Amino acid sequence: MKTHQNKIEKLISELCPDGVEFFELGDVVQVLRGKRLTKNQLSDDEIYPVFHGGLESIGNYNQKNRDSNTVMIINVGASAGTVGYSFVDFWSSDGCYCIEQSDLLLNRYVYFVLLCQENILRSKVRFAGIPTLHASAVEKIKIPISPLPIQKEIVKILDNFTELEAELEAELEAELEARKKQYEYYRNELLVPDKGVKWWNLGNVAKIQRGASPRPIQKYITNDVNGVPWIKIGDTSPGSKYVVSTKQKITPEGATKSRYLKKGDFILSNSMSYGRPYILNIDGAIHDGWAAVSNFEDRLNHDYLYYYLSSTSVQNYWDSKINSGSVSNLNSEIIKTLQIPVPSLEEQKRIVSILDKFDALVNDISIGLPAELKARRKQYEYYRNQLLTFPELKASDKVKK
Repeated sequence: MKTHQNKIEKLISELCPDGVEFFELGDVVQVLRGKRLTKNQLSDDEIYPVFHGGLESIGNYNQKNRDSNTVMIINVGASAGTVGYSFVDFWSSDGCYCIEQSDLLLNRYVYFVLLCQENILRSKVRFAGIPTLHASAVEKIKIPISPLPIQKEIVKILDNFTELEAELEAELEAELEARKKQYEYYRNELLVPDKGVKWWNLGNVAKIQRGASPRPIQKYITNDVNGVPWIKIGDTSPGSKYVVSTKQKITPEGATKSRYLKKGDFILSNSMSYGRPYILNIDGAIHDGWAAVSNFEDRLNHDYLYYYLSSTSVQNYWDSKINSGSVSNLNSEIIKTLQIPVPSLEEQKRIVSILDKFDALVNDISIGLPAELKARRKQYEYYRNQLLTFPELKASDKVKK
């Protein structure tokens, strides 16, 4: 790295010791919008990938409207403001801007510069209806026009760094996947105890109830400070364990017509992503898309129950019931029939302690392998930003030139 940095510094001292000029992107290149294709024009059998509202192609087409080595910026949908690069000829749909090629700028250099400004691009996205990034916002992005030899050297360095980064990330991700499988194995082993431990139907050691929705729900939605949290699917997130807040509240009257739960109770979705457990970290009311599991504390440790309900064997059990054809959702009666081993509370705590250590190693972003992945990415971003940070040429120096 140091050798590359020295070479860049030498080139800067020779070619632009006083700084470089910055231009708005629209002053030096055109921001080109693509042309929409209909679904029946797309085919996996054709040659050219089609890009629309993301960096994954939406299909193939028999023509191209952009050449390889072109910079893309997604302009619609959830990915609006995302910067991409195509190494192959392709068709740009109208959900994708492309940067015109220029004698002043290497395409790959523009790509790296815009990656540094991706957060700015995303901040310019308008959210009235479908998220949209207007071409004028892209055109106003300021970029440094460094001499071409410097651009070439920066591209060479960052491409090499990117390749190395990809290799390291692949190794770490493979290691992380192996750890996850190891964790899954130990979790399933620990949650199937030795002979002598009694198995119970969950309905015999916990209270299982379906949620309820007051009707019409809009009548009971409130912004009042005394409102009761109204817990919906959107208040959870993938990989989360707890429900900590809600976007909406209902009136106390509405809560009496719903299913009111206390902090520490469990909820399971009975339709979408059915059977995924969450622990309430708040008191609140649940609608009829949830099932509640409560009154189990005398027999079951909270974390032990969470690990068990999250296990592969339990998820497979739900699948077998839902896919049997006799039911269409995870109802309370199915949940009651789930068999669960109930060792002593002391043994449950021991099992939880072991699984917590595995869980932290695999999933906690602040330690272990995920943290190493995050650190690698930050290191790359820092180095890229450093290489693409130039002093701006002062007006007086422009006159001298």
